[in-house]
Amino acid sequence: MSYYPVFLEMKERRCLVIGGGLVAERKVAALVQAGARVTVIAPALSANLAEWSQQQRINAITRSYRAGDLTGYEIAFAATDDPQVNAAVYEEGKSRGVWVNAADDPAHCDFILPSVLRRGALTVAVSTGATSPALARMVREELEGYFGRDYEVVAELAAEVREELRTRGIAPEYEKWRQALSGELRQWVARGGRRQAQLFLLKQLGAISCK
Repeated sequence: MSYYPVFLEMKERRCLVIGGGLVAERKVAALVQAGARVTVIAPALSANLAEWSQQQRINAITRSYRAGDLTGYEIAFAATDDPQVNAAVYEEGKSRGVWVNAADDPAHCDFILPSVLRRGALTVAVSTGATSPALARMVREELEGYFGRDYEVVAELAAEVREELRTRGIAPEYEKWRQALSGELRQWVARGGRRQAQLFLLKQLGAISCK
């Protein structure tokens, strides 16, 4: 298989998760965080899924999957330990044009989920094309040591400065951005000097004259 990496806008997208255990719970948590409208179908729900349903953060239907359940959804996740259910969900998805991901069952997936590292707006996704999830997780955990929490602030500053540069009609080349985002900026962030870091970035990118 050959996968094309892509980030999807999930806000208000209708998603169906089939399964009520811990695997389903992890997928639901990520979908809700991304702003998706999530429905869960399962005979029984984990404690967290039941709580989220009571809080109306998700819609829950407490029964087994039935043919036709994918109607009206854009993306579906099969998070069960039943290969027959996975296959049935996948086939229904193909017939209805619904993308399907089946946990630990790449043969019944239209897309796979990477191991993800988040630092605010910065997202690093690692995948082995579903051949070794353990390796993807190991690499992601190694990257956590490199991309510290300061990168969350760096990402915020880069977005703020980029918007300001746009309003001024300034469009620096990549090499200028690369130099500006390097070590000295992160040193300012690490010391807690957010405003100083912002001014440094603006100077390096030509928005403030250096005296």
